[in-house]
Amino acid sequence: MTLPRVVSTTCSNTEIVCALGCASALVGTDDYSDYPPEVVAHLPRVGPDLGIDPARVKALAPDLVLASLTVPGHERVVAALRAAGLPVLAPAPRSIADVLADVRTIARALGVEARGIELAASMERELAPRSPRADGAPPPRILIEWWPKPVIVPGRRSWATDLIARAGGVNPLADADVESTPLAPGEVDGLGVEAIVIAWCGVPTAKYRPRLVATRPGWADVPAVRAGRIQPISEAFLGRPGPRLVCGLQALRAVVDLVHAERERSPGR
Repeated sequence: MTLPRVVSTTCSNTEIVCALGCASALVGTDDYSDYPPEVVAHLPRVGPDLGIDPARVKALAPDLVLASLTVPGHERVVAALRAAGLPVLAPAPRSIADVLADVRTIARALGVEARGIELAASMERELAPRSPRADGAPPPRILIEWWPKPVIVPGRRSWATDLIARAGGVNPLADADVESTPLAPGEVDGLGVEAIVIAWCGVPTAKYRPRLVATRPGWADVPAVRAGRIQPISEAFLGRPGPRLVCGLQALRAVVDLVHAERERSPGR
C-alpha cells in the first residue's frame, strides 16, 4: 500500500500518524513534534505550530497537511496553508469523543480506515471513566494549569475537563463555556481547588516550578496550596489531543487517589 506524503504541523497529529503505523508517510513536521523521537529526529521541520512556513511545507510536496484549530492563532496558519494551495485537514477537537473521531478521520485520510477504528476503540477502552466510589466521597476538584502567567486553565469545551472527570475528579471551571480562560488571583478563591496540576504548554517538565504556584500572590489559602498538592504532569500527556491522553488519564487518577487518601487521613482538614 502506498501512503500519502504527509506534513504534520502539530505534535498531536504527528503522534496519531505514528500510532496508526504510518510513520513512513511523514515527510515533515512542526518544530515542536518530539515523539516518537526515533521517527521525528531526522524529519525536515517547517516552523513552530503558530509560525508554520507554507513555503517550506509546499517544498516537501505533501499529499496531505495535518493542521489544527485547537489553539488561538491556528486558524491563521490553516488559512495561509490553504491559500498556498495545500491540501489541509485541520481537526478542532473539544472533547474526548472529538479526539477519537479525529483519529478515525485521519486514518481514513491516510487510507488505513480499519486501523483508525481499532486505535480509537483501544483508546476508548483505556479512557473509560472510573466507577463511582463505593463510599460516596465527592470527586476531588482538580485544576489544570496550561500556563502560569497569566494563569490559563481549561473550561467546559476542553478534552482536559473530560479527562479529569474520567479520572474521578472534577474541573472547578467545568461550567465555564470556554475552551480555556485566564484566571485572575481573586477568582481562585471559592473554587475549592484540592489539587493543582502543572501542565505548562511547551515547557519541559524539568522546568515546571511548583514553588511558583505555591508563592503566587492571593493563592496562599487555596486548599491545594495549603496541603502542598501541586503536581506536575507533562503537557505532552494532557495538552495533546492524541493517543498519549491515555498516559494523562493515568497520571490524573494518581492525583485523584492522593486527594482521597489525604482526606481519609485528615477528615477534618
